[in-house]
Amino acid sequence: MSKIVSLVYISLDGVVEDPSWTGPYWNDEHAAYANERLFSSDALLFGRVTYQGFAEVWPHMEETEGEFAVRMNTLPKYVVSATLDKAEWNNSTIITGDLAGEVAALKERHDGDILTYAGDLTNSLIKLGLVDELKLWLHPVVVGAGKRMFPEGVDTSAWQLAGTTAFSSGAIVLDYRPASA
Repeated sequence: MSKIVSLVYISLDGVVEDPSWTGPYWNDEHAAYANERLFSSDALLFGRVTYQGFAEVWPHMEETEGEFAVRMNTLPKYVVSATLDKAEWNNSTIITGDLAGEVAALKERHDGDILTYAGDLTNSLIKLGLVDELKLWLHPVVVGAGKRMFPEGVDTSAWQLAGTTAFSSGAIVLDYRPASA
């Protein structure tokens, strides 16, 4: 059975929107960590907005990003959307309807991790108790404005720290698991 693993680029002030501010902290250590996560995964799970952003750029990045882009482009992709009519990126399937049931079925169908990236989908999955690991890639920058990972009024949930990975750039990954797990 798979685990749902959410990877989130986040600033010190909780901003996740337009993570162009992560660039100065990206280095070979980050790349190796990202590679490890992607290559240990069996599938990708997206919300519509993140899916459309990734689908716009990744199919054109195989020359510059090599095996990482090839893996990104060839993995099965599932996009949760009530409005998307067509998912044209390689191996993409649109999920509509019962999110909890569909994601539970995906977890049964795959063996390796199912990666999801920051966005409203992560919060929806947390609310349903479906996120098995939350990896916050904390960057040492205050962005000042933008969409926050956890909006005001989000349901309370407890998490326990399962590990950390520090990078020489000053960024760290905080690996959390649900406290009830």
